[in-house]
Amino acid sequence: MNRHHQAHQQDRIEEQLRQTLPPMPANAEPARDLWPELLRRIDAAAPEPTFTGFGLLDQPWFDGALVAGLVVFAVSVPASIPVLLYYL
Repeated sequence: MNRHHQAHQQDRIEEQLRQTLPPMPANAEPARDLWPELLRRIDAAAPEPTFTGFGLLDQPWFDGALVAGLVVFAVSVPASIPVLLYYL
């Protein structure tokens, strides 16, 4: 009965889509070129690059927290240093 129910729902969705969306011709093309508009939207959404001259300070805070945690771990467990270096 579950398969029958799913098939019924699928048929109902397909019928609703046919009623809602008009049929598209086989050689349908957009009314205008969409690529220039897409490029404008990408350029408008792109943040302006900022340069402070200090690349290490431009990183998110959690990157620094991760590095500090690794340093604390390496100092407290020196045998882990070769393993950490291997995976870096």
